[in-house]
Amino acid sequence: MDSDIELISDGDGLAVFGDPAAVELFLVSEGLPAKDLGPRRLGSALRAGAAVAQTASEVAANSGRWVKLTKESAQWARKYGLTPSDTPGVSHAMVGRRGSIKKWLQIEKPGLMSRNPAVLANVAGILAQVAMEQNMKEITDYLAKIDEKVDDVLRAQKDAVLARMIGVGFVIEEAMTVRESRGRVDEVTWSKVQAAPATIAETQAYALRQLDALAEKLERKTEIGDIAKAAKEAEHKAREWLAVLARCFQLQDAVAVLELDRVLDASPGELDGHRLGLRTARENRLALISRCTERLMARMDAAAGRANANVLMHPFDAPAVVHSSNHVSVAIVDFHGSLGIEGARESSEAKRWVDAVMEVRDKALETGADGVDTAVRLGNVTLDGAKSATGKLSSWIAERALRRSGDDE
Repeated sequence: MDSDIELISDGDGLAVFGDPAAVELFLVSEGLPAKDLGPRRLGSALRAGAAVAQTASEVAANSGRWVKLTKESAQWARKYGLTPSDTPGVSHAMVGRRGSIKKWLQIEKPGLMSRNPAVLANVAGILAQVAMEQNMKEITDYLAKIDEKVDDVLRAQKDAVLARMIGVGFVIEEAMTVRESRGRVDEVTWSKVQAAPATIAETQAYALRQLDALAEKLERKTEIGDIAKAAKEAEHKAREWLAVLARCFQLQDAVAVLELDRVLDASPGELDGHRLGLRTARENRLALISRCTERLMARMDAAAGRANANVLMHPFDAPAVVHSSNHVSVAIVDFHGSLGIEGARESSEAKRWVDAVMEVRDKALETGADGVDTAVRLGNVTLDGAKSATGKLSSWIAERALRRSGDDE
């Protein structure tokens, strides 16, 4: 058995090529979960002309597996010293085990893939496709997790743009099924989906505008009661529009997968440039979505901050704002995770009404005799508010605060 393994990475994933037994041993020894690239997928990558016929026959006896590059696996990959190739954004290395040495070590030997630029470019295209297919699966898992029926959300809207989105989804899914069956995307299949990106982009823009509208509405409100209503609306509607955005991104990735197959079939020499263009376009979409969702999160955080500052006077509405803010922020963080957008946000902590009473009282008492008067005045005001808001329980809390301030005198 030839234990030499070829590693090829495009920054998003790592392909491991070699003898099937050696590849399996390598992945097991490194503890890496991997996806089988399959002979059909590899065969399409090797359709680069007669010049690579010998390489194709050599690779045919090997297998290929794909590993998603996370922070942990990327750090692991660096130890093998992958070096840049002539294909932009793609690096490679050869590793092997010699004699009784159990560790996998980098070796100086040209790989079957990396020594042929045409094959390497095609492999890079496959890596891009597999990464997008993996992300499509993660979005499917995300939508299942939030139990959001995207088609139901779309059907509930009266806008014609959203209505067309359902049909576009059906067409793209059909094309993906044909591609899976035939192993390629012919002209007929591509003709059915080539107009889809315009509809998807229109729907994405509409969903982003809806999220911006929720953020702007929150920003315009000044009264805590109005903020609470706007925050509650955002809590319900943001989740739906995030689901629509996730579906848009999923379909855009599917179109890109089909597009790469079509270019490989029709103009293989243009595959590498097309792959890089699709990658840039995808990054731009992620940046746009990230900015919009982070704006909404910032508005929700600001609303929670104003609510916490007024929790004493609004014992019901203020915690409700923080609750809605946390729900929206958690939804956005989950959504970011499904799209691969990095970032995290800690939930705000709503102040309990009684804690706010004691906090203000303690601060007032620290100022001395004037502070006692302040505490009394504060107690009278909060007592009136408490009676209308929380009834006997809140009245008891406010009176208790007054009694404590008298004892401290």
